[in-house]
Amino acid sequence: MDLLQRAYSAEKAAAFAYIGHAASVRNPDEKKAIRQIELDEWHHRDVVLGIMNDFAIPVSKRYERRFHVIGKVISLSCHVIGWFMPFYFAGQLESGNVCEYFRMKQYFNSLGIRDYDVTLYDMGMKEKEHEVYFLEQIKTNKLLPLFEKIFRWGRTGSLNNVDLERKYPVEESGLYCRAEKDQS
Repeated sequence: MDLLQRAYSAEKAAAFAYIGHAASVRNPDEKKAIRQIELDEWHHRDVVLGIMNDFAIPVSKRYERRFHVIGKVISLSCHVIGWFMPFYFAGQLESGNVCEYFRMKQYFNSLGIRDYDVTLYDMGMKEKEHEVYFLEQIKTNKLLPLFEKIFRWGRTGSLNNVDLERKYPVEESGLYCRAEKDQS
């Protein structure tokens, strides 16, 4: 229950953050790509709400308030922290979000529920696509090695073990995000 409530509200924070991020960049292609990622986050929020409704799980008012504020603060900060940091931290955030959906799928599967397998798999893969997009934008930036060292995400490591070039099929996706030692 908590995992779904948190995911639902966190998608709102991410969408708000991307509104500010898109507004803060000058490049029209970057604006368009970030706007699409924002739309993906709103879609994920709608999907998670649908799953919550299937189980009569209420929206958490506490998470909604908390993530609303977080998203708005991040949105505003994008206008003052420069170009690199919004891309870096968006990529790191998306890297962690990948496992959120695979762990949900694993949890449902442990209860014998498979109705959401494809949906959760697709959302996890979409988060991975977001991670890859943000990393592509900053992969040659001179600040990346320093940030990788401090925050442990970037070219040298991810917060998940999903490889878009060699995807496991839905039926084998339980191999994703199982243990920290499996992450690469």
